Amino acid sequence: MASLARALDSDLAYKFRRSPVAMVAAFIVAVLIGGAVFAPFITTQNPFDPAQLNLMNGFTEPLTPNQFTGESFILGTDDQGRDVYATILYGMRISLFVGFSAVIFAMVLGVTLGLVSGYVGGRTDTVIMRIADIQLTFPAILVALLIFGIAKGITPPDRRDEVAIWVLILAIGLSEWVQFARVVRGATLVEKGKEYVQAARLIGRSSVAIMVRHILPNTLGPVLVIATISLALAIIAEATLSFLGVGAPPTQPSLGTLIRIGQEFLFSGEWWILFFPAIALLALALSVNLLGDWLRDALNPKLR
Repeated sequence: MASLARALDSDLAYKFRRSPVAMVAAFIVAVLIGGAVFAPFITTQNPFDPAQLNLMNGFTEPLTPNQFTGESFILGTDDQGRDVYATILYGMRISLFVGFSAVIFAMVLGVTLGLVSGYVGGRTDTVIMRIADIQLTFPAILVALLIFGIAKGITPPDRRDEVAIWVLILAIGLSEWVQFARVVRGATLVEKGKEYVQAARLIGRSSVAIMVRHILPNTLGPVLVIATISLALAIIAEATLSFLGVGAPPTQPSLGTLIRIGQEFLFSGEWWILFFPAIALLALALSVNLLGDWLRDALNPKLR
């Protein structure tokens, strides 16, 4: 309780309460994540279980009883009779899992390489930073497409659907690590010349201990900001890849897959199949971006 009280009285919590935009964004993110996590308990249908589907419910308009079964769905149904509301919540689970996993992977890889590059220096620094510079010359989505294609190409065809999600995480993570590495390298170059690092060297601390126990904690502020913004980018990247048909498999559709499916029926009048998943993706990405912008400003010492 004492730790919670200190957290609520902190400067960051005070700035959060003083920012209506951050509070609304956090509320929307919490609602969407909560809906995805508790989807089996707040929906009456698992849209990806064929045994629970009724093709007679296909193309039911929102809040309109189906002419054959009489059933009504708040956001309508798609061509297979799947409740669009349920597909959004279940699809968001895949999008969020891929987004969080890819950001964690990119953060661990980027922070590690940034620490090593900044602390060791020399040829190690040159090699890592030149690789980062080369990768920055290509759009992140192109890098992700290339990595996804290579990884899927070396995977046996009968196992591609099983590992598709993990390949997607690998592809997005490898396309997003550069920002973490560059920021952490810059902070490491500043910190390694300070007295507390020199004192740690004098008492015999190893280089790994100095990087992890002393330098790393002083880089966590910028890393947290980049991670928050990268989460929105990772979710959008996943949706883009899935929309292009090279992301989540049909058996585990994400928001991007649902948008691709809805796009096929947009011009035949079934607008809701595309509209509601697109709104859910927009709300999630925009809210996470707004939180990242607020966190960047809140942690900026020049704005205090």
